[in-house]
Amino acid sequence: MKKLFQITDEGKKELEAELEELKGRRGAIADKIAEARDYGDLSENAEYDAAREEQGLVESRIAEIEDVLLNAEIITATKSSKVTLGSKVELKTAGKTVNYHVVGPVEADPLEGKISNESPIGVALLGKKVGDSATITTPKGEISYDIVKIG
Repeated sequence: MKKLFQITDEGKKELEAELEELKGRRGAIADKIAEARDYGDLSENAEYDAAREEQGLVESRIAEIEDVLLNAEIITATKSSKVTLGSKVELKTAGKTVNYHVVGPVEADPLEGKISNESPIGVALLGKKVGDSATITTPKGEISYDIVKIG
């Protein structure tokens, strides 16, 4: 059974753009490999090894993105009184306000405020309403968030 990847429409567009950029790099990498081959003995050719390694990384990322896009289930954020996959949530803790977008694991990026529905914060938030509190256990102890707004 194939795994479905839940992503937002925005996340799908980002993956498509990354895929095009990676495919565009194929020619440059092939040129690097050809140039490095001209240096002679391949067994001790660091440039050749580096170019082949770069090619492997790019090709594996292309395959990964193509698999995700082929098996993508687009998340549509619906107006809901509860936190669901695709919700944008404003939280308050100890006088500090943070905003998160609850997304699938494929497009999670905590530095950009995109948290996975499978992460401890995501799990604690799912199903909560405005005014509810969510407590997350971290290595530094428990943190309690009050849900201020769901968008």
